[in-house]
Amino acid sequence: MSNPVFNNSAVFGDPRARGRRPQGGAATGTAAPYGTAPYGTAGSDGPVIEGQTLEQMYGAPAATTRDTGRLTYDDVIVKTGGLLALLVVVAAATWNFAPGLWPIGAIVGLVLGLVNAFKKNPSPALIIAYTAAQGVFLGGISLAFQNMTFDGQNVQPIVFQAVVATMATFGAALFLFKSGKVRVTPKFTKWLIISMVGYLAFSVVNLVMSFFVASDGFGPLRSGWLGVVVGLVAVGLAAASLIMDFDSIKRGVEQGVPAKFAWSAAFGLIVTLVWLYLEILRILAILRGSD
Repeated sequence: MSNPVFNNSAVFGDPRARGRRPQGGAATGTAAPYGTAPYGTAGSDGPVIEGQTLEQMYGAPAATTRDTGRLTYDDVIVKTGGLLALLVVVAAATWNFAPGLWPIGAIVGLVLGLVNAFKKNPSPALIIAYTAAQGVFLGGISLAFQNMTFDGQNVQPIVFQAVVATMATFGAALFLFKSGKVRVTPKFTKWLIISMVGYLAFSVVNLVMSFFVASDGFGPLRSGWLGVVVGLVAVGLAAASLIMDFDSIKRGVEQGVPAKFAWSAAFGLIVTLVWLYLEILRILAILRGSD
């Protein structure tokens, strides 16, 4: 997985990537719900059910995943929507009242992001705190982009444009995944991981060079048209990462993981969306500066 939130998860990870079978399932077919064993098989400890009780069970309405405390798509949508709303509210408040706090938000968000990414069980409080910190960071950094001038031209419109482009990219990635036009295969996963590692190495080199080579604020390797090309590659990687996030969530729902992992799924989506927004914002700033 490219997203460490899903990559390090024991419930969202791809069994094929680990060389093991889904828990409770056979090598082929549908996996049994997370944390259960098929009734009447070795390892199941259920009592013997009498005929009358069995008849009542068959006559009762089928239990849904919500009734059994399993993850649903609605859980993920609600949690993600709530975190996005919090992100926007905090970003707007920071923009208007305390834009200078964005470096603190960036540091706190980085630390909490790493903590949440490597936790085995999700912590709603830490995930909410991470989202608030990212709101502080995005609110301040977005205002900084707005106030930038390149060749005397203000880049004010790009913040709204970046938000719209981020949502459009999210929708396009979701459509491609749902339609089956892009499928998450082992080859796709391998390609994305290699590309992400290469992009990370490139970013580190650019950061180091920025201390020694003059640039317009984005680093010598992220300026001008080269910066636009690199940014477009990064947007493509972020979109591909979203598709893998969707696949991980789908796998978690199908395997019947506990509902609490909706927090992990929402957190993973927020991480990718923040990265996507920043890359688009950077591209728009460079393009406006070249006008």
